Amino acid sequence: MPATKYQAITFETKNRIGIITMNQPERRNALSPEMRQDFLNLMPTLQYNSDLGAIILRGTDGVFCAGGDLKMFKTGFQGGEKGMKDVEEASALTGAFFDMINSYPKPVVMLAEGAAMAGGLGVACCCDVTIGMSDAKFGFSETRIGITPAQIARYVLQKCGYSTGRRLMVTAARFKGDEAGRLGVLDFVAEDADALAGLETKVKRDVLECAPGAVAACKALIIGMPATPDSEKVEFAATNFSGCLQGEEGKEGVASFVEKRKPNWHTEI
Repeated sequence: MPATKYQAITFETKNRIGIITMNQPERRNALSPEMRQDFLNLMPTLQYNSDLGAIILRGTDGVFCAGGDLKMFKTGFQGGEKGMKDVEEASALTGAFFDMINSYPKPVVMLAEGAAMAGGLGVACCCDVTIGMSDAKFGFSETRIGITPAQIARYVLQKCGYSTGRRLMVTAARFKGDEAGRLGVLDFVAEDADALAGLETKVKRDVLECAPGAVAACKALIIGMPATPDSEKVEFAATNFSGCLQGEEGKEGVASFVEKRKPNWHTEI
C-alpha cells in the first residue's frame, strides 16, 4: 500500500502493521502544530480497522523527535489574559495528542534513533513498547528553559515509576539509550541498525499473534483499573473478561487452542 500524504508525517501499512513516520527533518521532527494535527486526523481513522494489528512510530532522517515546537507558544510572551489563554489552549491540544497515543486501542511501538527529547520522550512514555538505539539521546529539557513537562508528566510517571520519573523531570536529566533501558524508558536497547530491525521484527511477530479486540480490551483494562474504586475492581475486571470471552475473538481463540491450530487473526511476517 503506498504511503499516504500528510503535512508532517507519512503513513503506510505492511503485513497488518501501520507505520507512522514523523517527517519534518528540518525541524528534527519536533511536535509542530502540523504534526499534531496529522496524528489527530490519521489515528481515529485507523481505530476500528480490525485488519490493523499494531502501529509503529518512528522518525525520519535518523532522529525520532526533538520535542515540542516552542514557536507555537510565542503568543504567550504577550502576557495578559489573551496570552495566557492562547498558551493554555495550545497546551491542551498537545495533551489531547499524548492522550490519544496513550489510550489508542492497538499496540503502539516506538523505534527511537538519534534523539527523543522533552515532548519526544513524552511520546515514548505513551507507547506500549519502546525500542531504541544505545547511542540515542534522551532528556527532559523543560526546566532548563524555565517551563515544565506539564502534559507528559503523568506518562513519564507511568512508564518510569514515581520516584525515577520525578527525579528525571525535576533535574532535566539527560541520558543515552543504554541508561534509558535501565531507567525503564526503553524496553529494548539495540547496539546497531541490524539489532534494531531484529527487535522490531520480534515485537511485530508478538503483537500479530494477539487478537486485536482483546488487545483493545486489555488496554482499556490497564488504563481503567487505577481509576476504578477498589470496591468495584473485581466487577470491572469480570465485565472486561466476560465481554472478551463471549465475543467472536474469544470463541475463535478458545476453539483454536482446543483444536491446536492458529487463530484466524494470526499473521506471519
